Amino acid sequence: MIPLRDNLPKHHLPLVTLVLIAINAYVFWKEYLLGPWGGQRFLTYYGLIPCGLTGACQVLGRAFSPTVSVLTSMFVHAGFFHVAGNMLYLWIFAPGVEDALGKVRFLLFYLVCGIGAAGVQVWANPASRIPMVGASGAISGVLGAYLRLYPHTRILTLVPVAFFVTAVEISALFVLGFWILVQLANGFLTFNVNHGGVAWLAHVGGFMVGLLGVKLFRPRVLSHGRFA
Repeated sequence: MIPLRDNLPKHHLPLVTLVLIAINAYVFWKEYLLGPWGGQRFLTYYGLIPCGLTGACQVLGRAFSPTVSVLTSMFVHAGFFHVAGNMLYLWIFAPGVEDALGKVRFLLFYLVCGIGAAGVQVWANPASRIPMVGASGAISGVLGAYLRLYPHTRILTLVPVAFFVTAVEISALFVLGFWILVQLANGFLTFNVNHGGVAWLAHVGGFMVGLLGVKLFRPRVLSHGRFA
């Protein structure tokens, strides 16, 4: 299933969402210009290397501490489809959450979700030397918050039917519920497996931080009255 848009009315320009998308796109463009070899070094330099954060190994050649890489890794992506998929989900689901939290609280919430997601992945693989990159953990937190705030909102979604693909409106509860089940299943299958690929447990961790923690950021009630 690929979500295309929601039917949630927006009350404010999603400025923080737009800025986050712009930053991610700019960073990926800079990475792309470096070419394959330079791009790989870029990922290693700015990505989060779990063993460097836990002290299980030394990460050399950086001008900043491993702790800072928790933040820098949120804006680095491993390829075009990686960044494009993340930005699609951010564009669809973040404006509603930003509308509810306000710009400053939304930005803080986004970063907290990214940090929480990274923490779960590091906990699962503390000795890993593989750089963890991408906005997926923070965006997963946005998805968790969206599910908590707008479970009955309709999402226009591409769904495969036999040999065809059709667009149908499905509730956010189903779309995001199915999404987190996929993350949980893959996270269970790859738990403590130390090789490259998708950081499934970071997705799960970010989602749970967003789902359980969004109310701590005091979301406001908007005129459509979809949450309290």
